[in-house]
Amino acid sequence: MNKQKALAVSAALAVIIGGAAWVAQHKSISSSQAKNERKVLYWHDPMVPGTHFDKPGKSPFMDMDLVPVYADEQAADAGVTIDSRTLQNLGVRIAKVSLGPFPFRTEAVGIVKANESRVQVVQSRQPGWVENLMVHAVGDPVRRGQALAEIYSPDIVAAEEELLLAKRMQTDGKPDEAVLAAARGRLQVFGLSSQQIGQIEASGKVQRVVALQAQLSGVVSEIDVRSGAAVAADAPLMTLTDLGSVWVICEVPETQSALLKPGMDADVRFAALPGRTFRGKVDYVYPDLDAASRTLKARIVLDNTDGALHPDMLATVILHGTENANVLTIPSEAVIATGKRNLVILAEGGGHFMPVDVVTGRDSGERVEVLQGLQDGQQVVASGQFLIDSESSLKTMLNRLDQAPLSKTK
Repeated sequence: MNKQKALAVSAALAVIIGGAAWVAQHKSISSSQAKNERKVLYWHDPMVPGTHFDKPGKSPFMDMDLVPVYADEQAADAGVTIDSRTLQNLGVRIAKVSLGPFPFRTEAVGIVKANESRVQVVQSRQPGWVENLMVHAVGDPVRRGQALAEIYSPDIVAAEEELLLAKRMQTDGKPDEAVLAAARGRLQVFGLSSQQIGQIEASGKVQRVVALQAQLSGVVSEIDVRSGAAVAADAPLMTLTDLGSVWVICEVPETQSALLKPGMDADVRFAALPGRTFRGKVDYVYPDLDAASRTLKARIVLDNTDGALHPDMLATVILHGTENANVLTIPSEAVIATGKRNLVILAEGGGHFMPVDVVTGRDSGERVEVLQGLQDGQQVVASGQFLIDSESSLKTMLNRLDQAPLSKTK
């Protein structure tokens, strides 16, 4: 009987031990499976990490699938990590966020115009007739002091007679200087030069016609009369333009107009003059913004003593300067504009990248001002942002394939 009880106890112990072993093995397997099954917190677009979705699908911001974010990840917006070899193959370029003077450089289209401060309108100051027109065509060159037209005016002839009469009238054997000065002043008011008045006094004769002279050297830009025409006292006869100095009027986009200031350096090039660069400065910034082209006009003065520049020539204008204030800037190409916001890819080191929202300010063409979102000394991706995005999307797809059950082949 004791032997039978011993056998029964041995069998019961075997069952208990076996069952315990099976339970322990089952718990180990369940724990291992639970460990391999990662819990998804939410889905998001890596380029817009602030917006979360409760189910997978297409991103409403970019042309890509939403990426799952797991509970075991360090942060919801952990970005993406790419090994150094892959980064080298992608050709990613990193740039530093810098604090310093803000460089301004922009390229604009300009057109050559006559310097309006060097224009003379020729006219007779008294009514009369054009006896002889000595300049006949627009574009003819003229020099300072050259006779342009001979005018007959009864009022001028009468003023000449008064001058000669005053010269003949003498008191105590001498002409009355006060009367002479008044007669000379009258002729000067009528437009005669001191040299012409001296010739009248020296000859002692009235000159029937008076030559109108050029007051500057340049070209004839307008002719309004012909020989024999009657002219009024206020009617222009012709217009002269000195092209020894010209203006270049350029148009700067509205987005960069805030940096446009008088005194800014300008390099001007012309397709008709390859290899030659004219250097000048911004002389004036026009106050009105063109509503159609959304541009602001600036005026540049260029020396043209050799006559190489002609009105209406097209020019390429490069404006550049530097502001003294410290400004936080990044390369313009580092900014990703989605339409609703501006993003940059922040390089945190060790191949880890994270998208960051930024608020941008002025754009110089090469660098853009950062108002919010970055700090001095940080690094951002200047080129290859979308390759990083593609790499991130590819890794996400491969992870999903690894986690998906294998399909059975028939």
